[in-house]
Amino acid sequence: MRKDRYESPLSSRYASDYMLQLFSPDTRYQTWRRLWVALARAEHKLGLPVTEAQVAELEAHLTDIDYEAVRIKEKEIRHDVMAHIHAYGLVAPGAKGIIHLGATSCYVTDNADLVLYRDGLRYLRGQLLNTMKNLADFARQYKDLPTLGYTHYQPAQLVTVGKRATLWLQDLMLDLEELDFVLDSMRFLGCRGTTGTEASFLDLFEGDEGKIDEMNRMIAAEFGFERIFPVSGQTYARKFDSRILNVLSSIAQSCYRFANDMRLLQHDRQLEEPFEDKQVGSSAMAYKRNPMRSERICSLARYLMADAMNAPMTASVQWMERTLDDSANRRISLPEGFLCCDAILRLMQNVTHGIRVNEKIVTRTVNEYLPFIATENLMMEAVKRGGDRQQIHEIIRTHSMAATAKMKEGEPCDLLRRLADDPNFNMTLEELTALMDGRRYTGRSSHQVEAFLEQLRPILAQADGQEAQAVNV
Repeated sequence: MRKDRYESPLSSRYASDYMLQLFSPDTRYQTWRRLWVALARAEHKLGLPVTEAQVAELEAHLTDIDYEAVRIKEKEIRHDVMAHIHAYGLVAPGAKGIIHLGATSCYVTDNADLVLYRDGLRYLRGQLLNTMKNLADFARQYKDLPTLGYTHYQPAQLVTVGKRATLWLQDLMLDLEELDFVLDSMRFLGCRGTTGTEASFLDLFEGDEGKIDEMNRMIAAEFGFERIFPVSGQTYARKFDSRILNVLSSIAQSCYRFANDMRLLQHDRQLEEPFEDKQVGSSAMAYKRNPMRSERICSLARYLMADAMNAPMTASVQWMERTLDDSANRRISLPEGFLCCDAILRLMQNVTHGIRVNEKIVTRTVNEYLPFIATENLMMEAVKRGGDRQQIHEIIRTHSMAATAKMKEGEPCDLLRRLADDPNFNMTLEELTALMDGRRYTGRSSHQVEAFLEQLRPILAQADGQEAQAVNV
């Protein structure tokens, strides 16, 4: 491996072998050759002057791409598709004359992109499902454990650790729904000609439009597509790239939210991401236990959310039947969007598989704020015992302010002691303490977790359950 050339960290550090192979030159250009074979096969079956032997010869040379021959030819003619046609003809000389018959460059470039994007989305769907499965297992395990809820990152009413996890899980569920919509709406471009009119094939098939439609159906079916874009210019609608990058960005948004919460909760020592025995948190501070995986998720997610802006900017400036200012942008933004989303979901699987819950700290935090959280229940209980609601409210308010002031000076909460000692508040310390059970104040959290996971059960059954290995640090 050369060390004197730039290499994208997405390929050298973060993305999976599958995604790297999917967007490799071999996969892309072998897909081009498969498309040329499919075109030749359809043309042969529909009566054009393409022989079965020529189709077989092309099919026998799908993988033996002479990249040096391509490089030399492209340098000469400044056209990558024609350079590949030339190289294909060198290894399949008997079929050289019928390669790319009636087609334009976008027949191979655009259709190959659609194949790669579809396969990439399918792979990411599995990664997403595994992440969701991990979070579902976590939510189920901790559905009953009370924890302090936060609004505005300020202490609020109690929830449970499992209930909070369902919020992260629901975001990913919405992403899955959007991903499935994009997959279900995938279409094939077909072979549509220089401006999308199929004029070349109208000539080749001597005006038989039915054969043109059948040819496109045959090629699309060979690559697993049931639908074709009903109309096109030279390219497929670039708005579809926006749809693809939007769903990748949506996944990044959800993962960022989860990872950011993890970073805050790890600061509070309530939850922690996995940390290996020999892992180093800091080169200077040996005691450090930084949430580096969650930080990396946030870092990569920011990149992906910004990258997703490329597609709408490209789609908005497609002049009439086509312009080429999309090409260089798409070569970078689409593959890197997939690689980045892949890296994020690999990290998500690793983190969600090994979240550590420091239950004693979680419970200590609950107990610290529980007297304030329980004040409405205390007021109701005092009224039951003959107290005046408005008077009791004022007593609780006054003592709460005083207890809070003491806590700000570093002293423990003494609200219960203050209330018990107040002659106008007719409850003893023992009676007040008996009401300090966090499970009384989590509302329907446990049942909400159970109901939500039951709703997701058929979807999560599709997960393969394989934990993704941690990416390089």
